[in-house]
Amino acid sequence: MTTDPQASVKKEKPQRPLAPLREADNRLVTAVITACWVTALAVVLVLTSTGALPREQRWWTWTCVTGVAMGLFGLWYVPVLQRTRARTAARRSRERGAAEADAQASDSGYESLDKGSKTVSSTDTPGRSTRS
Repeated sequence: MTTDPQASVKKEKPQRPLAPLREADNRLVTAVITACWVTALAVVLVLTSTGALPREQRWWTWTCVTGVAMGLFGLWYVPVLQRTRARTAARRSRERGAAEADAQASDSGYESLDKGSKTVSSTDTPGRSTRS
């Protein structure tokens, strides 16, 4: 009787289905991160005023100020970015719908070979030759 020594290793675990993707509220995420930077700035300022933060470590203050500034910029920019993306998606959807409507309207089977080229072939210009 031959047994497969790898039989117990080959057993696969049943895979759970993947959870559906969720959209996060980007403004909330940005606001929470900005609030964390504000808190860090407050802590650093208290440590600096009490003398607990050595002089060579005071660059942390500017790190926190930069974090707060970037967070405030993010709070302004995230909605702008989302609106722009939504407008672009809507425009592309309309263009795709128009292209599909054009494709359905032309059921004759004729496809123009003109792809927007502005070149003129020698057959379109009688009396002129393309040869020198």
